[in-house]
Amino acid sequence: QVQLVESGGDLVQAGGSLRLSCAASGRTFSGYALGWFRQAPGKEREFVGVISWRPSITVYADSVKGRFTIARDNAKNTLYLQMNSLKPEDTAVYYCAAGGHGVASMNSREYEYWGQGTQVTVSS
Repeated sequence: QVQLVESGGDLVQAGGSLRLSCAASGRTFSGYALGWFRQAPGKEREFVGVISWRPSITVYADSVKGRFTIARDNAKNTLYLQMNSLKPEDTAVYYCAAGGHGVASMNSREYEYWGQGTQVTVSS
């Protein structure tokens, strides 16, 4: 079992930055792909980005490409999402997820472990 806990969500103004963290317990991230997803009020859950296990490849949604960066610290069992140039459209609950397949999938159904989410609100 892998337990995931997100943190770092906050209220920020447009143009600001936030760094989200996802800490794992139970087992290490070894072998897992790690993804970020988000869901805004009244909208479907959407893919944000993912980092695969090996080779370590990052894939981003077009809406965040160039602004968001995913990184993982395997020694600390922690996943990060650096968010820059935030827009009001980025307002959502952000979830991290782990998939034992290890590939850079954009499909949320391919991830078996999920955190409870952290709220990011960007004001205009």
